Amino acid sequence: MTDLLMARELSRSYRVDGRTKFKLSDFHPDDTGPLLGADEPIARSLTQRATDRLAELQDKLYAQDRWSLLVLIQGMDASGKDTAIREVMSGVNPQGCQVFAFKKPSDEELDHDFLWRCTRCFPERGRIGVFNRSYYEEVLVARVHPEVLATQKLPPELVTKRIWQERFEDIRALERYATRQGIVVRKFFLNVSKREQKQRLLGRIAVPGKNWKFRTGDVGLRRHWRAYQRAFEDAIRATATPESPWYVVPADNKWYTRLIVGAALVDALESLRLAYPKLSRAELRDLSAAQRALERER
Repeated sequence: MTDLLMARELSRSYRVDGRTKFKLSDFHPDDTGPLLGADEPIARSLTQRATDRLAELQDKLYAQDRWSLLVLIQGMDASGKDTAIREVMSGVNPQGCQVFAFKKPSDEELDHDFLWRCTRCFPERGRIGVFNRSYYEEVLVARVHPEVLATQKLPPELVTKRIWQERFEDIRALERYATRQGIVVRKFFLNVSKREQKQRLLGRIAVPGKNWKFRTGDVGLRRHWRAYQRAFEDAIRATATPESPWYVVPADNKWYTRLIVGAALVDALESLRLAYPKLSRAELRDLSAAQRALERER
C-alpha cells in the first residue's frame, strides 16, 4: 500500500483548491513527476492497484449508502477523456457507477437553465457519477464561441459583461450545495499540449478504426487554442475550492494521466473513511438463525 500512498500524494501536486494563486502555465502537459518514460510499466502497475482499490472503496460506498462521488472530466478534444474514464473505472461494479457524456445540447435542454441537463444526472447515494464534459462547457465553449450562447434563448437584458462571472458564482453555489448533500465533487482538466493534440488527431485519420472519432471541426477549433486556454484558466481559478478542487492533470502521456486520475479518486474516497454497515444485535441473531436454518437443509 505504500506505493499507492505515494501515488495519492503525487496526485495532490496537481490539485488546485483556491487557496493559492493559480496560473495554467505553471502546469506542464508533458510532466511526469518523478517518473520517466522508462517508468511507464511502474505507472501502469500503480494505476492497476489504484483501480483495484477504487473497486474496493466503491463497494463500501455502495453498501454504506451515505455518500456519492461526482467526477467531472474536462479537456480539449483528443486530451484522453474517454480512455482515462475507461481505464480508471474498469474495475468498478457497473451497478455502482454511471457515466454521462454531454455533447451538443438538445432542443429540450436549451429550453432549460444551463445547469439543468447535468444536475438531473447527479449520482445517487452510494454511487459514482462520471461526467465526460459537463456544465463547465457553458463557461468554455459558450464563452469562446458567442454563437453558442446565442442559441440559449436568454433574455437579451441578461446577457451582460458579467455573465461569465455570474455563471462562475452559480457553479460555485451548485457545487457547495452538492457537497452539503454528501456528494463529493472532484474535477479534472486533462492538460494536453497543442503539439500532442495534433499527433492524436493525425492518428485518428491514419487509423481506419479511429476515423469515426475524427471530426473536421476539431481542426478549426485549434485556431481558438489560446482562447480556450484562457477560458479554462479563468474557470479553474474561479471555481476551485477546498471542497470541490480541480486537478490540472498532465495529459501528453496517457499512462501518467491515468495514474494521477486514479490516485486522486482513491484519495477522495479514502478521506470518507468508508465502512460496511454494522448489524445490530437483533440483526446478528437473525443472521445466526438463518445460517442454522440453511445448514439444517438437506
